[in-house]
Amino acid sequence: MSWLNSPDPIPGVATSCDPIDTIIVPRTSDLGGFSVRRALPSARRRMVGPFIFFDQMGPAELLVGGGIDVRPHPHIGLATVTYLFEGEMYHRDSLGTEIAIAPGALNWMSAGKGIVHSERERPVRLQEKRPLFGLQSWVALPKQLEEGDPSFQHHGAEEQPEFADNGASVKLIAGNLYGHEAPVQTASDMFYADISLEPGAKVPLDAGWEERGLYTISGQITIAGQPFDPAQLLVFKPGDHLVIENTTSSPARFVVLGGEPMDGKRYIWWNFVSSSKERIEQAKEDWKLGRFDTVPGDAEEFIPLPDRPGP
Repeated sequence: MSWLNSPDPIPGVATSCDPIDTIIVPRTSDLGGFSVRRALPSARRRMVGPFIFFDQMGPAELLVGGGIDVRPHPHIGLATVTYLFEGEMYHRDSLGTEIAIAPGALNWMSAGKGIVHSERERPVRLQEKRPLFGLQSWVALPKQLEEGDPSFQHHGAEEQPEFADNGASVKLIAGNLYGHEAPVQTASDMFYADISLEPGAKVPLDAGWEERGLYTISGQITIAGQPFDPAQLLVFKPGDHLVIENTTSSPARFVVLGGEPMDGKRYIWWNFVSSSKERIEQAKEDWKLGRFDTVPGDAEEFIPLPDRPGP
């Protein structure tokens, strides 16, 4: 049986034909010739499953001598999930990790009780123009893992499950979907996948997950007769069957994400996520007083604590 098989929407049944709960148009920030679109957190929606933060980086062409240069900064209570379509980023962290992430690969850094990392570029890449296009998201950790030891996982593009059927191609980034499982060890039940549709192709999205979202990357998709262009986050109603179609003459690309609801409310302030406001206040004090570990080989610079109200 094809993994594409799924009940189609039933004409005249509202719950079958109107599966979209919320549409979020990300706010855009210009970082000097390089744009970032932030879809989560939003005033309209704080989380989708464990996903509490979702950024689109680019697409951009970085100029000679300029580029990504994010100095060391701290995290608690979350896992950062970095996935690129084009370009490269160089990751260093306080565990001693040093690795470049390439398109189709996955960096999963679990902060737990505290980690520090930087995101820069290798000097050799600064000598030429180069593209950068990708996604960075954070998933909140379950309460029992918020104070766990930090860890880092990297899986190359060749390790990520890929499968295709009838013009629909899927690369599974994390979690479980369509009967496949990604190799990364996640902290909770979730799914995250990069999907491409050729003209005329379609793909279902499993109704078994309570919280489901879709972020449009390129081209145009149609859901229940409604078209959607790039750079929109769609959040779906729980339990509704839905089919994502490409009814145009050009390819379309998007990611799907979500999972089960978190085990309680999460607070987010700067780079800190926690189920406790007091824990975030402690993390702020720890960073201000230099109590976090440093990044080997990248310890001279850091991003100072912002001067703004707490969570």
